[in-house]
Amino acid sequence: MNETLERWSSRRAFILAVTGAAVGLGNIWRFPYITGENGGAAFLLLYVAFVLLLGLPVMMAEILIGRAGRRSPAASLAYLAGQAGRSKQWWWLGVFGAFTVFCILSFYSVVSGWSIEFLVSSINGEFVGKTAAEVGTSFDAFLANPRLMTFNHTLFLIMTMGVVASGVSRGLERLNNLLMPLLYLLLLVLAGYAVTTSGFGRALSWMFRPDFSAVTPMVLVQAMGHAFFTLAVGACALMAYGAYMPENQSLPRAAVAVAVLDISVALLAGIAIFSVVFAQGLDPSEGPGLMFVTLPVAFSNLPFGSLWLSLFFLLLLLATWTSSINLAEPMVATLQGWGLRRGYAATLIGTLVWLAGFACVLSFSTISEVDILFGMNVFALFSTIPPEVFLPVGGLLIAFFAAWVMPESAAQDALGIGKTGFQLWRQLLRWVSIPLTLVVLVSGLL
Repeated sequence: MNETLERWSSRRAFILAVTGAAVGLGNIWRFPYITGENGGAAFLLLYVAFVLLLGLPVMMAEILIGRAGRRSPAASLAYLAGQAGRSKQWWWLGVFGAFTVFCILSFYSVVSGWSIEFLVSSINGEFVGKTAAEVGTSFDAFLANPRLMTFNHTLFLIMTMGVVASGVSRGLERLNNLLMPLLYLLLLVLAGYAVTTSGFGRALSWMFRPDFSAVTPMVLVQAMGHAFFTLAVGACALMAYGAYMPENQSLPRAAVAVAVLDISVALLAGIAIFSVVFAQGLDPSEGPGLMFVTLPVAFSNLPFGSLWLSLFFLLLLLATWTSSINLAEPMVATLQGWGLRRGYAATLIGTLVWLAGFACVLSFSTISEVDILFGMNVFALFSTIPPEVFLPVGGLLIAFFAAWVMPESAAQDALGIGKTGFQLWRQLLRWVSIPLTLVVLVSGLL
C-alpha cells in the first residue's frame, strides 16, 4: 500500500482527534467508580503517575509508528519491519488491533445506547422522586428489553459509522472540532454547578487528600490498568491517526497535551459526580452502578436536578460518540489498505459490529445464561477480555516494535526531539513502560 494522502488540517485537529479517541467511558463512567472503589486520592495520584510512566510513552510509540509509516496500521508495521530487515509478518499486529477495537466497539455501542436512553429519561423528568431501588428496577427492565436496547444500539452505530464514512477531514475532523470543545464546556458547567453543592468540600477532600494506607497491590494494578485503558493505547487506533499527522507537529508536545486533556476530563467528571453524591449522603464506592443508578437519584433530589442530569448524560453521549468514531477509524483504514473504498468499508464494519453488538444486547435477556468462554456470556466476554487482555498484549507488542524492531533513524525522525531526547524516551519505554505493561497483562489474565 502506498502512503496515505490524508492529513489532519492542523495541529489542533490532531490533538482533538487523539483526545476524542482517548476520552470516553473510561474517563466519565469507569474513572469515578474505580476511584471510589480504591480509596479516592491515593488511587488518583497513582493513576496520574502511571499515565506518565506507562501510558504516555506507549502512546508516543503507537503514534510514531503511524507517522513513520504513513499507511494503515497493518501496512505501516509491514513497511517499517521491511525497512529494518525484519519479518513483514508484523502486519498481523495491525489486524489484531483492528480485531480488538471491533470487540470493544461491539459492547461500547451497546453501553453508549444506555446513555441515549438515560438522556431521554432525564429530559422527561422520569427520575424525579424515585428511590435507588426504583431506579435500579427501571434500569433492569430496560436491560431486559431487547427491542429498546437494539434500537439505541442501532441509532448509536448509525451516528458513528456515518461520520467515519465521510472521511478524515469532512467527517472525523469536523465532528471532533465541534464536539470536543462542547464536551469540555459541559464539563466546566457541571463542575461549576458542583461548587454550589454542599458536597463539594467533601469531594475535594476525597479526591485530593490521599490516604496511602489504602494502597494495596490490587490498587496499584488497578491504577496501571486504568492509565493504560483511558489513553486508548494498544489497539493501533492512534497508529492510524499518526499516519495523518501534520509534518511540522511536535509529537511529544501533542501527546503530553492529550494526556493532560484526558486527565482533566477524569478530574472534572470526578468533581462533578462526587460533589453530587456526597451532597445526597450516598456512597461513592457504588461500583459500576454509580453512573446509572446512584447519579440519577442524587441529581433528581437537587434543585433543577433533571436539567443537570440531562446535561450529564448529554456529556456522556458526546464522549462515547467521539470515542467510538475514533475507535472505528483503524478498522476502516485497514480495509482501505486492502483496496476497499471508505464508504463500503464503513458499511461493512458497521454491519459486523452491529451483529456482534446485537449478541451483546441479547446477553441481558434471551441468551443471558449462555456461557461462551470462561463462564461468561457474550457481553461479559467482549467487555472483559479485549480491554483487560487484548489491549495490554497490543500495547506490549507496539512498544516492543518501536523500541527494538523498527529502524532507529525512522523512530527518531518521527519522534522529533533529537538524539538525546529520543534515547531517554526509548530507555523509558524499554525498561519502565514495557515491564509495567506486562504487569497489567498478567493481572488481566489472572
